[in-house]
Amino acid sequence: MALSSNVLKQCALLSSLALFSLSSAMADSESNKPVVEQLVDTLSSIAGPHPGIRKNHAKGIVVSGEFTPGSDAATVSKAVHFEASATPVTVRFSNTTGIPDIADNNPGSFPKGIAIRFHLPDDTYTDIVSISVNRFPAATPEDFLGLLNAVATSGPDASSPKPITQFLASHPDAKTFVETPKPAPVSFATQPFYGVNAFKFTNKEGDVRYGRYQIIPVNGPEYLTDEQRAAAGKDYLFEELPKRLQQSQVEFTLGLQIADKGDVLNDPTIVWPETRQIIKLGTISLDIVDPNGEQFAKQTMFNPLALTEGIEASDDPILLARPSAYAISFGRRISGQ
Repeated sequence: MALSSNVLKQCALLSSLALFSLSSAMADSESNKPVVEQLVDTLSSIAGPHPGIRKNHAKGIVVSGEFTPGSDAATVSKAVHFEASATPVTVRFSNTTGIPDIADNNPGSFPKGIAIRFHLPDDTYTDIVSISVNRFPAATPEDFLGLLNAVATSGPDASSPKPITQFLASHPDAKTFVETPKPAPVSFATQPFYGVNAFKFTNKEGDVRYGRYQIIPVNGPEYLTDEQRAAAGKDYLFEELPKRLQQSQVEFTLGLQIADKGDVLNDPTIVWPETRQIIKLGTISLDIVDPNGEQFAKQTMFNPLALTEGIEASDDPILLARPSAYAISFGRRISGQ
C-alpha cells in the first residue's frame, strides 16, 4: 500500500513522543538490552548527541501558578487537591524531540507537551503528563519501540520501501496518528492537551470511575494559519508566553472525560467518543515564568504514576511502563550523558 508524501514527511514526529517503553526488567531477545534502554538509545540516536539534555521534550519553559478545584471535583475523587481551596502548581510546556533548539514551527516539534506538578499540602506531589494529540500511535511498548526503530532506519540512504513505509502500512494505529492534523498554536496558552491514558478515580463514598484528563484553554484553542506558521520565528512560542503572562493570567480547564460501559481502558490508540461526559475538575491559573525553571526542569522527573490517594493507574501497559523509561532518561541527564 503506497503512502502519501505528506504521511512520510510527518514520520519525523514519531521520534519526538513521550518516552514510553517496557519496564527495565524486560529485555529484547535480539540485543539482550532492556527494551526501555533501547528506546532511550533510539530516541537519542534520532535527535543526535546532546549531553545533559532531556532525551525527549528537550526544549521547554517552566511557569508557576495554582489549581483551584471545581465543585464537582470531590464527587469524582477524594484526592487532596480536589478538596483543597487551591494547590500550587509548576507547569512545563515543551516541544517534542531531544533537540534543544528545534524550531517551534518545525513539524518535528509536534505534538507539544505539558507536564503539571501539583505541590500537595504534605510536601508530596502528583503529576499529570499530556500531549497535544488525543491519541497515541502504539497500544504496546513493543510496538512503540518498533515504530521508533523504523523511523531511525529510514534515512535518505535506506532502500525502498523504507522501514517506516512498511511499518505504517502494517500498523494502522501509527498511520492514523501520523495523519492526525497537528496545527501550530498561537501560544502554548491556546493549545489543548490530552491525557491518552486512563486512570481510576475513587471518591469518599467508594464510587469508582475511569477517565482521561483533558487540559483545555479557558478561552478556547487558537491556531496559526499555514502562512503564519511558515513565517513564525523559531522561538515564537517561547517568546510569546512570557509576554502574555506579563499582561494577564493564562487559564486552562482541567477536565476528565468519563469512560462509559464498554470503553477500552488500556489502549491509548483508541479515542473515546466525543459524546462521553466531561467533568470539570477545576481551573489551572498560571501567572509567572519560573525564574528557576531551567534548574527545576533539569532536576525534575515528571512521573505520571506519582499518584495520590483517590487516583490509581489503569492497566494500560503504556501507562505502567512510562516511569521506567523516564527514569533511564533522567539518570542520563543528571549524569551529563
